[in-house]
Amino acid sequence: MIMNDTFAKVRCASYTLNRLSETDRTSLLLDLADATEAHISDLLVANANDLSRMDKDNPLYDRLQLTPQRLHDIASALRNVAHLDNPLGEVFDTKTLPNNLRLRKQRVPYGVVGVVYEARPNVSFDVFALCFKTGNACVLKGGKDADASNRAIVSLIKDVLRHHNISEDVVCLLPATHEATQQMLTAVGYIDLCIPRGGRRLIDFVRQTARIPVIETGAGVVHTYFDEFGDTDMGARIIENGKTRRVSVCNALDCLLVHSKRIADLPQLLAPLAKKNVKIYADDKAYAVLSQSAYPDNLIMAVTPDTENEVYGTEFMSYTMAIRTVDSIDEALQHIRRYGSGHSEAIITASESNAQLFQQQVDAACVYWNAPTSFTDGGEFGLGAEIGISTQKLGPRGPMGLQALTTYKWLIDGEGQVRG
Repeated sequence: MIMNDTFAKVRCASYTLNRLSETDRTSLLLDLADATEAHISDLLVANANDLSRMDKDNPLYDRLQLTPQRLHDIASALRNVAHLDNPLGEVFDTKTLPNNLRLRKQRVPYGVVGVVYEARPNVSFDVFALCFKTGNACVLKGGKDADASNRAIVSLIKDVLRHHNISEDVVCLLPATHEATQQMLTAVGYIDLCIPRGGRRLIDFVRQTARIPVIETGAGVVHTYFDEFGDTDMGARIIENGKTRRVSVCNALDCLLVHSKRIADLPQLLAPLAKKNVKIYADDKAYAVLSQSAYPDNLIMAVTPDTENEVYGTEFMSYTMAIRTVDSIDEALQHIRRYGSGHSEAIITASESNAQLFQQQVDAACVYWNAPTSFTDGGEFGLGAEIGISTQKLGPRGPMGLQALTTYKWLIDGEGQVRG
């Protein structure tokens, strides 16, 4: 099935969005928030259909699940986005040339944004809200695990669009097939930008297949380094929150690096994790300490030379974490350079100089001092929501909100000047 006709409709609809006023955009998003809360039961029925086909032990189950509270939170996020200052139309970098040509840059939409994502139905709301606010149409390609949920959500969005006399084609949900993904990634002339949200396999496939521009997001092998000068009580809180707040998200802690001078504090640092049955893969030094502590023996596994590359390079997305002992901050930095994914990293220390060194040397989108990586989120950063967390260096980096969904054009005003 060739989908160019579908893409062409979205492209055509995208041109109508620039004619909407900010009042129009705000009104629609507020109505969508109200409609979301009014249709919680319908959305939960669709989501239950998806959940029934997934094993509860699957790390994606938590991402897939919608609850009344999560839907209320989504509605709240929609209202937040509705009221955010819109960068669309912003004029900046103005200047006048010696020949009196007046130049300025103006923020404009990309046009059509495509997003490929897995078992995360909340992404359907986030992408539409951020794209609509910034004058972009969107093509959504969700995974088959969340197809019923996504179809219910997009149906709701289209109902609200019709109520506001806005073309339904400004949002499009593709079939949950591999073929649809391939066609989306090669839709040159129809889709201006693709953003993949998911695991490493999905991101690698998109990067290798796409013929349209891609912003890489998502996959996170996340570290926290407990420094020689770290506070133990603070460390325990940060480690627990970073690891267990939501284990299936990309900012969840995967590997704890501990300075060898503080290895004796490991049982105290991990005590909250023991209560939550977090499985630990530990190197020799950490294993020796934990095996003599109250940490459950059945939850401690030794890292061997044969398994260390796999263990330390894994984004677990579950109640599992790796530990490595290091003798210096430089060794911690070397480990992160080898295994990190450029997403989020943290240091726990009372040493300002060590914190500054860590934040300067770590190559990641978000680098924390005495705070958990769980804060890497568009909502937490005051962006209202996020369309993804970019781990690349070209273009947007970190949580991507409204401004990341705009580009700019040069506007030049003259008075009949000609070039010599």
